[in-house]
Amino acid sequence: MLKKYLKPIALPNQVSLAVLILRLSFGFLMLPHGYDKMQEFLKGNSADFPDPLHVSPMISHGLTVFAEFFCSILFVLGLFTRPALVILLGCMTIISFSIHGSDPLGDKEHALLYLFAYLSIFLTGAGAYSVDAKLFK
Repeated sequence: MLKKYLKPIALPNQVSLAVLILRLSFGFLMLPHGYDKMQEFLKGNSADFPDPLHVSPMISHGLTVFAEFFCSILFVLGLFTRPALVILLGCMTIISFSIHGSDPLGDKEHALLYLFAYLSIFLTGAGAYSVDAKLFK
C-alpha cells in the first residue's frame, strides 16, 4: 500500500532535472535553519520557542528541528520524498499562517516561498534523479 504512494511518476528528463534542482536548492537552503534550531535544542534553549500547537515549547522546537533538518535531508536525497514533504508542508503552513499570521507579507514571504516550492514538488514527486526512483520502481 505504501509503495503505491512512494512510486515516482514518470516525468520527462527535463522535468526530472528541474525537480532535482528545486529539491537540492530548497533542501540545502532549509538545512541551515534546521541546523541552527537543532543546536539551540541540544543546548536546552527551548523555553522561548513558539508553541502554536500548544504541546510545549520543547516539543514544538523538536518537531521543527525534525522537519527543517531531518526531513530536509530526506528531501535532498529524494528518499521518502512525499512523506518528508507532508511534514515540511505542515511546518511551513504553521510558520506562514500561525507564527507570522498577523505579520506583513514581507515577514512571511520566505515561509510561503518554501511552502509553494514544497507543494509543487509534492505534486510532481521526486523525479528520476532520486533515491525514491531507484527504490520504488
